Amino acid sequence: MGTRFALTAIAASLPLFSHAAIAAEVAAAPAAARSYAIPAGPLQPALTRFGLEAGVMISYTPGDVAGRQTGGLQGRHGASDGLAALLRGTGLQAVAVPNGFAVRAASAPAGDAAVMLPEVTVAAGRIDAEALPAPYAGGQVARGSRLGLLGNTDVMDSPYSSMSYTAKTIEDQQAKTIGDVLANDPTVRFTTSAGHLYENYTVRGFDISSSDLAWNGMYGLAPYGHSPTEFVERVELLRGPTALLTGMSPSGAVGGVINIVPKRATADPINRFTANYVSEGNVGGAVDLGRRFGPDNAFGVRFNGAYDDGRTGVDGQSKKRALGAVALDYAGERVRASLDAYANEEDVRNGSAWMASFTRTVPEPPKAGTNILPGAWGKLRNRAFVARGEVDITQDWTAYAGLGSLHYEYSGFINGTRANNVQPNGNYTGYTYNQKGFTDTFSAETGVRGNVRTGPVTHKLVLGYTYLGLRTGTINVTSPAFISNIYSPITPPLATPPSAAPKTNDTTLTSLALADTLGFLDDRVQLTLGVRHQRVQAKNFNATGAITADYDESALTPTLGLVVKPWGPQWSLYGNYVEGLSQGDTVTDISAANYRQTFAPYKTRQMEAGVKWDSGRLTQTLSVFQIKRPSLIKDTASNTYNPDGERRHRGVEWNVYGEVLRGTRVLGGLAYTRAVLTHTAGGAYDGNTAFGSPTWSGNLGLEWDLPWLPALTLTGRVTYTGSQFVNTANTQKIDSWTRYDIGARYVTRIQGKRVGFYASVENLLNKSYWAGSFNDGYVTQNAPRTFKLSTTVDF
Repeated sequence: MGTRFALTAIAASLPLFSHAAIAAEVAAAPAAARSYAIPAGPLQPALTRFGLEAGVMISYTPGDVAGRQTGGLQGRHGASDGLAALLRGTGLQAVAVPNGFAVRAASAPAGDAAVMLPEVTVAAGRIDAEALPAPYAGGQVARGSRLGLLGNTDVMDSPYSSMSYTAKTIEDQQAKTIGDVLANDPTVRFTTSAGHLYENYTVRGFDISSSDLAWNGMYGLAPYGHSPTEFVERVELLRGPTALLTGMSPSGAVGGVINIVPKRATADPINRFTANYVSEGNVGGAVDLGRRFGPDNAFGVRFNGAYDDGRTGVDGQSKKRALGAVALDYAGERVRASLDAYANEEDVRNGSAWMASFTRTVPEPPKAGTNILPGAWGKLRNRAFVARGEVDITQDWTAYAGLGSLHYEYSGFINGTRANNVQPNGNYTGYTYNQKGFTDTFSAETGVRGNVRTGPVTHKLVLGYTYLGLRTGTINVTSPAFISNIYSPITPPLATPPSAAPKTNDTTLTSLALADTLGFLDDRVQLTLGVRHQRVQAKNFNATGAITADYDESALTPTLGLVVKPWGPQWSLYGNYVEGLSQGDTVTDISAANYRQTFAPYKTRQMEAGVKWDSGRLTQTLSVFQIKRPSLIKDTASNTYNPDGERRHRGVEWNVYGEVLRGTRVLGGLAYTRAVLTHTAGGAYDGNTAFGSPTWSGNLGLEWDLPWLPALTLTGRVTYTGSQFVNTANTQKIDSWTRYDIGARYVTRIQGKRVGFYASVENLLNKSYWAGSFNDGYVTQNAPRTFKLSTTVDF
């Protein structure tokens, strides 16, 4: 009777199929191994999720599972062993019955448990946006990451190149910012110097600013400046253009998506304090508290706070940083919701990191940490909240929604920290810029996703709508010009404070997207098809409030992704065609006949193919790609600019992570990129290399647990960046550089409590070098040797 009820319940939700067909499919399902990422927590929703993902029916008495907790299920399993692992430590066991499994007390007598049950509940699963893929072997990265509209996806099922760095990596490496975490990645380089108030990046050679970071999949809500890591569970990197997956970012970045995943309360209580020290004397602490409570521990609260102050690696500069963040969540069987609120501040005093341009040849850099702007200061403030929720409409369909708001304000000497036209002897002309501004953001999304079967083909469907509104204002005052020297800087004249910042821009980005991932041959072949319609509305204002530009354009961006597993789940061949989208360029040359003309949004197109191999302890990815991005060029005959230019990046990437041997972990890779200008004004620079694009870059990090003292781990990382041109004309070039980092950690238990001691040295040899490029013609400098010490104590 119980089995008959289970079949009838599932059949009712799928009216296109016969009872017999469903029964046959369920009976065959246990033979298939699948990847699972079911978190620890209440057992009942975990069983519900496992049922649908495994494709089997699970019957149980609600009273037997109520109040029980599971340690979760991670990795690749068959239905039988996966269910056994999910029930481990619960006092329950699974018994095979016709067409599925019955869960009963481990001491119950054997027999046809399904018939004996007084009440039968059929388990079906949900794709929970908060249920993160499990950590991979070694714990440094996760088995998958969020692919925007497509949700959390196992790396072997993804037709894209991505990486997800875990909270363990953040703690073990004493990473304070998102940039510290992404320093592990060979495809990421930085376009602002260490010690600057902003942290900007390049991915595959294309810019991503701090304003383009996503927060739990939504743009416009991540902190500006530096995103602190104390409240971060994962830092996810999705490489390449992603307009279909995520919509257009605020600045139109096309190199990839950097997504911040906030922390949530775990099944076990968290009481953790961390004290830290960074040379030259920056001292601070952080607290991490978490609890789950209520029926089945469905309610969770997580608090993270951090404060530090003191000297930085820039001579004479000091920095104060503060963070407070609260995360609330509810994990019910059919309803899940979360609310995040945070505030963070950064105050920098007496100096700034800087960048330089050159008159002719590129001179030697000064000592790393040289401060050419003593007396400069800057303040950043972020205040945000984000609410998300999802509800299971049926066994196969889930509706979701999210909304959030961010208020960001800044003041001081934030940008324009440059040494202009540095001569071979180090002399340069400089200005200081005292700025004030704000950004108010409102971000929202809603949609529905579900699973459908048409004959032998499965469909993962999602329809989503996004809204992003940004209101910005800025004003700056410029100082008189001054002459200084990068090797012996003077104290510069500082610009006077500006008045209140007027509104200068209103931008609204809206989009509607539809995607379908089709599964063939038990998901050994997966085809993703999708399209997004994006609308861009923007108005610019002058200081009096008059509109100086009014822009309203839209575009369609499709994507195609393919995954094939011809030799089993350990191998995955993938390919994609995907487009990025940016706001159309505006002609800024006042002498042009079409001065101030703004063009339609332009598309960046990527083609990529690769192979992924998961040995169970080590995963490697080899990929090749081509990205083409349009740009403006000038037609001298008509004295007009048109979007006919092009920048083309072709590359090969190898990424590796996991455990080479037990106790020995590896993380890193190698990237080859050929970035070429293919259409330039009059063909003057055709064939030149794009500035700031090294041909070779690589990272290799190793960790070794000492066999005779497993609590002690030695670490090391080598970072290499090849030579790169400074300007579009390719007349200036900076040398390649290599940085060495070492560290150690000792994690033990004292009086039954976990205690960790961490130490590291970055830029071990204290080398000084030009690190990379920012804008056409400007270079950045590296940070000096930096010591980091921290102690983490559970209480």
